[in-house]
Amino acid sequence: VQLQASGGGLVQAGGSLRLSCAASGRTFSRRFMGWFRQAPGKEREFVAAIDWSPDNPYYSDSAKGRFTISRDNAKNTVYLQMNSLKPEDTAIYYCAAGPILLRKAAAEYDFWGQGTLVTVSS
Repeated sequence: VQLQASGGGLVQAGGSLRLSCAASGRTFSRRFMGWFRQAPGKEREFVAAIDWSPDNPYYSDSAKGRFTISRDNAKNTVYLQMNSLKPEDTAIYYCAAGPILLRKAAAEYDFWGQGTLVTVSS
């Protein structure tokens, strides 16, 4: 099972990026998929998650209103559209999958991608 994250990069404050995470080896159509991030010296934190129904996204307070999580079950892919980026959004972003119910703790996710670096300059 592999989760391949991509789309990170360097962007100025106020800009946008779209992250993608493609899963292979199994389907996660009935499981939550999510995004976490980890800034230098900080713990990994929940950003957003989505269940198999695309109408049920969940966000951290810092992501709400600026980020949009979506998924394409046919492609086994989850996306994170990030708008109005701030320097404090700088981190390695990880996609994850696994829980049947919504979980915001990283330990509840069984499968992880390798991470993609997002750097927001001021």
